[in-house]
Amino acid sequence: MAPTREVEQRLRAEGHDVVVGIDEVGKGAWAGPLAVGIAMVPLDDLDGVPIRDSKTLTEKSRERMFDAVRDWCTAWSVGMASHEECDALGMADAQRLATRRALENLGVRPAAAVVDGSWDFVTPQVKRVQMMVKADSACLSVAAASIIAKVTRDRLMRDLAADYPAWKFDTNKGYPCQWHRASLMAYGPSSIHRRSWAFMDNYVPWPGTPRLERSPSLF
Repeated sequence: MAPTREVEQRLRAEGHDVVVGIDEVGKGAWAGPLAVGIAMVPLDDLDGVPIRDSKTLTEKSRERMFDAVRDWCTAWSVGMASHEECDALGMADAQRLATRRALENLGVRPAAAVVDGSWDFVTPQVKRVQMMVKADSACLSVAAASIIAKVTRDRLMRDLAADYPAWKFDTNKGYPCQWHRASLMAYGPSSIHRRSWAFMDNYVPWPGTPRLERSPSLF
């Protein structure tokens, strides 16, 4: 079933005039940045574009859809937290930081947001936050945000792969897989790996590159 505007319409009926969808990409990666996408979709475009949750689409399909989805949105943005910031802050605060950057670049101030998942990393940056498990497959603005965030981060990881060929970031995008684990055991972490993550204990047998100890939260 295709995602709909039902949740956005309900929030507007409550009096929230600007409603956006928010989704994150890269939380489970071992390398590269965390990305948070925000999208606001038109109210009255009944044709729109055929949007699906980015995780149900192939990489080629997402790439083909990206320009159409981006141009169709009323407003959109992507904010990122670097691998260094993920290490320094921890994932919860890195999500908040990336969200703040995305909101600053959006061009409009949301009154309400629909956020994929059950962990609220958006409050208090948006006054009304509606958490929704699998919102990326049911809510149109979140589905749009998921495609925009995923393609933006994937493109960055493909660019970075040229500088770090041993870890095959062009294919794994920094996420765990057989080849990523093998590369870590053979070469150790690259300079864009999140060195406070648990994989450092399990897949990096190099005493000269220990796991980083995270500092207390800066937020």
